Order: sequence, then C-alpha cells, then structure tokens
Amino acid sequence: MEIYETEEEQLEAVKRWWKENGQSTIIGLVVGIAIILGWNFWQNHKKEQAGQASALYGQLIQAVAADKKDSAEKLAERIQQQYPKTEYAAYSGLLLAKIKVQQGDPAKAKAILKGVAAGSNKELSNIAKIRQVRLMLASGEYEQGLQLINDVDPATSTSFSGNYDELVGDLYVALDRLDQARTSYQKALENGYRSPLLQLKIDDLTAPEKVGIQNAEPGK
Repeated sequence: MEIYETEEEQLEAVKRWWKENGQSTIIGLVVGIAIILGWNFWQNHKKEQAGQASALYGQLIQAVAADKKDSAEKLAERIQQQYPKTEYAAYSGLLLAKIKVQQGDPAKAKAILKGVAAGSNKELSNIAKIRQVRLMLASGEYEQGLQLINDVDPATSTSFSGNYDELVGDLYVALDRLDQARTSYQKALENGYRSPLLQLKIDDLTAPEKVGIQNAEPGK
C-alpha cells in the first residue's frame, strides 16, 4: 500500500484512481442494482402467477367434485395455457386427462399425460407415465407400454419402481408371457411394494402350476 505524506498527494491519488476506475465502478453498481431489481421482480411475478393459478385450481377441484365436467375442462385448459410454468399446470393436466377418459377420449388423455410426463416435476412425471401405461394396457398397446417403462430413468423413479414392476407384470400377462409376468410381480413384492391385487395376481399365476404338479403325481 502506498504511503502519502501530504493531503495533496492523497487527493491526487484519489483523483487518479477515480479517473482509471470510476466508469467501471459506476457500471458495476448499475448492473448490480439492475440484477437485484430484476430478481425481485421475477420472484414477485412467480408468486403472483402461482397465486392466480392456485385460485383457479381451487375452482377446478370444486368443479370436479360437483361433476361439472365442462367447467372443469375449461378451467384445466385455462390453467395450462395461462400458467404453464407452475405445478398447477401439471396437476390440472392429470385431472383433465381423467376427464377425457371419462368422456371416452383415451387418445387425448394420453397426449395430455405425455405433456405432464415431460415436465420438470419428477413425481408428477412418473404419475403421468404410470397412467399412460394403464391406458395403453386398456387399449391393447402392450409393447408400447413396455417400451415406455423401459425408457424410464431409474434414478428419478425409485419410489415408483413397484408400480412399474406390477404394470410390467400386467403387460406380460396380456401378452401371455406368464413366466415374465410372475417374475415382475415377485420383484415388486420382494422390493416391499404392496397393492391390493398384487398377491392375488401372483397366486393366480401360480395356481395352474400347482394343479399340474398334483395331476402329475402317481395315484392322482
């Protein structure tokens, strides 16, 4: 650090520093202030958007509960169009897909679920994919369902692995690939997954084998 002996030298040093650095300092301050103001504006905008989407989603829930499908459909579409970057868009998409199924339009429902599945919320994405596969199972698109599950990233679907294993079993049953179905069901069971029908599905696949073994025993 320089040591200045007189006030005049100190003043000259300040002037020299300001001449060399003053403009960049002002620019830096202006940019910093702009960033802070922009960030605050963006945060407030996000909160405002979320609040508006939340209010509409509340109306959507009420419409669904009252079985007002037309109103529910319009509200869901409005949320998706006006607030696509909020999680309410994904939630409304799941409800809208359900409405489309009830209206007998599974193709539209699958398209909506595909959009939700492509979103950034991994939990909602997996729920959407599971519902997609169930629609594929109902419409006979068994191989497509298996492919969709095969493309799921295990790193983002750990808590849904049992759901996928059971669905894989269902698809294999539909394809009459019973050994593979049993393996998938057992995998789900061994990993701690429980569903109301899982054990029944395993028993249903095992029962014919038991009958065959008994019939093959001597004296039977």
